Amino acid sequence: MKLQQLRYIVEIVNQNLNITEAAETLYTSQPGISKQVRLLESELGINIFERNGKHIKGLTPSGEKIVAIARELLVKAQSIKSVAEEQTRPNRGVLRIATPNTQARYVLPPIIEKFKTKYPEVSLQLHQGSPSQIYDALMAGEVDLAITTEAQHLFEDAILLPCYLWNRSVIVKPDHPLAKFANQSQNLTVEELGKYDLITYTFGFTGQSDLDHAFNKVGILPHIVFTATDADVIKTYARLGLGVGIMASMAYTEADSDLVAIDASHLFQSSMTQIAFKRGTFLRNYMYDFINYFSPHLTKMQVEKAEQLREINAIIRLFESTKLEEK
Repeated sequence: MKLQQLRYIVEIVNQNLNITEAAETLYTSQPGISKQVRLLESELGINIFERNGKHIKGLTPSGEKIVAIARELLVKAQSIKSVAEEQTRPNRGVLRIATPNTQARYVLPPIIEKFKTKYPEVSLQLHQGSPSQIYDALMAGEVDLAITTEAQHLFEDAILLPCYLWNRSVIVKPDHPLAKFANQSQNLTVEELGKYDLITYTFGFTGQSDLDHAFNKVGILPHIVFTATDADVIKTYARLGLGVGIMASMAYTEADSDLVAIDASHLFQSSMTQIAFKRGTFLRNYMYDFINYFSPHLTKMQVEKAEQLREINAIIRLFESTKLEEK
């Protein structure tokens, strides 16, 4: 059994059972991968993949277990390399981060600037996607850190660290009837908001469940006419007058002066942004620093304590005494 063979079977799964795409990703040939997979199956005496002729159609029950263990072994192998690199090249390397668009656009720029000032020789790679895409990238070993919001159920196999709280704003054109609530002492209500077409995040992105909860509480079914994964897209369609936008407050900036932002923190529960990494990952010192820049209460000592805990609820309890910043 060779480590490369394990890398091949994991990449085939990562590429939705497409051997050709796996070969392109690994810069090798499709026949070469097929041969090595067959050799591994012959050595083990079982089939890892279910086949329909020459085509792979799925994993066998044993194959699912083998791929899960292979992922762990590949993480360990990378950790061994990272331990050595920490000694030989402490300030050089690669940091791969998966993040939602809003975080990449509105939160990360000053953090990345600070990080690059200290670590100019670390190559920083940002991968943007949905919560499920971010989770898949982390578990597939395609990224080192994952930034996510309110997707705790997806990250049960990872170390998930609470970073900060945030809430939402309602955005409208200045001539919209709701615009008056931006300047009045009277707060906007869910009942009033429910009278209009809404534009918000795509289901599965942060905040959707909180929005549903707020409307369900007063017995109103929200009329969502458009959803998007990006706050900038929500603003674009609010500008066109297609509906009332509901988005993260952090995404409203001075450049959006043609829109009116109405605080909605009293309508929706605060959401928590979190950062995750795979169990067993060896974190380089520059990775600890990035986590700390992103969330100052996450010191190296605190992160190491969290690594020693097995359950997400136990990790959350570790930080219960920490007053999280709200953005």
